[in-house]
Amino acid sequence: MSAESRRESGGRQDYLRVAVVIVLASLVTIPIALLIHWFPTQASVESRKIDTLYDVLLIFSVPMFWLVATTVLFSVWRWRMRPGEEELDGPPIHGNTRLEVVWTAFPAVMMVGLCTYAFVTLHSIEKTHRHMTVEVMAQQFAFRYTYPDGPGGKPFSTNDLYVPTGEQVEFKVHAKDVLHDFWVPAFRLKTDAVPGITTAIKVTPSRVGTYAVVCAELCGLGHALMRSTVHVVPPEQFKTWLAKQKTTGA
Repeated sequence: MSAESRRESGGRQDYLRVAVVIVLASLVTIPIALLIHWFPTQASVESRKIDTLYDVLLIFSVPMFWLVATTVLFSVWRWRMRPGEEELDGPPIHGNTRLEVVWTAFPAVMMVGLCTYAFVTLHSIEKTHRHMTVEVMAQQFAFRYTYPDGPGGKPFSTNDLYVPTGEQVEFKVHAKDVLHDFWVPAFRLKTDAVPGITTAIKVTPSRVGTYAVVCAELCGLGHALMRSTVHVVPPEQFKTWLAKQKTTGA
């Protein structure tokens, strides 16, 4: 066997080892990545869809990370400069058309597929059903909530946000002074509050509990303290709470 043939055979073995490392590393780290709790408790129908999308992105991203990292490390080791080679030119090489087509086409197809899946998920989340409306006013450094359809059809405002499970809620968000952001991490959805503009998100709460409302836009010195609470309650309890607002004059 000639020296060139031995080099080609050794090169194929090196590439096979790299491929095995990529596959094994991916098989080990993908389950670990999926087992990590990246987000808080799921408290809405939309949160399940978003978390599933995130898991799909992880499944595709982890092998790509190992492909890039392993290739770079192997290249640094395999073709590193040895002592005494500082003044030498590298060997002349030619492009590999097949490899260039593969590493261009495969990521392109993968990105188009993932973007399509993300678009379908977003479209599904934004579908409108029969819903109630809550007006959100953000200002330094608090949230104020207005229910247009209060007891007797009269609107009322409160610092406490209550929503029922199983019913879609449209939050129409406003800003009184500067840029803010209305975000409930447990719902996974958020939207900017912009002075002079009304933004909106639709959420269907699905889990009874008390969850944090956070301003996710730097809005001043008190930004870190701009917090509120959303109480997700069963429908009957929500009706009782609404009726109570009529008697308390909230």
